[in-house]
Amino acid sequence: MQNNILPPIVEITIISAQNITKNKSYFTFCRRIRPFIILSVASAAKNKNVQRLYETREDEKGGVNPTWGDKFRLSLTHNFFNQRYPGIYLQLYTKHLLLGQSQLGWCMIPASDILNRFSHVGSTQFLSYRLKSGDGSRGQGVVNVAVRLEGSLCDDHSVIGVPVKL
Repeated sequence: MQNNILPPIVEITIISAQNITKNKSYFTFCRRIRPFIILSVASAAKNKNVQRLYETREDEKGGVNPTWGDKFRLSLTHNFFNQRYPGIYLQLYTKHLLLGQSQLGWCMIPASDILNRFSHVGSTQFLSYRLKSGDGSRGQGVVNVAVRLEGSLCDDHSVIGVPVKL
């Protein structure tokens, strides 16, 4: 029998953010914000911290309540859910023409929210996360996402549902 186990794939849709605020230092230079989100998946691969980055488009008109609707398919390793603190990090930034980008906040989607006991593979979950400040303290604003898990989560080659002769 051939091994056709697909790696787990997480489909994340960054829907919107609500009530985000500007950094005080950024506020003095610009009146509007152009928010975007960077997603990163950290994995420990033989003592190396490898990150894969994905980025939404800038929302030019959303201001403090931006909307994106950008969808990403993240291929995960089979041991992603077995790591010590697995998760997908969302970092909210704004761009300024002269100063570059400035972080407005961040949050993490824990693996336990992606794979919880109440959902099954293929179902979509709508989740919201409060943003944290750069130092990890409670920040201002909420990010809304949709998460769907695809693929197989088991490494074993057991077959489920085969009749057994008694």
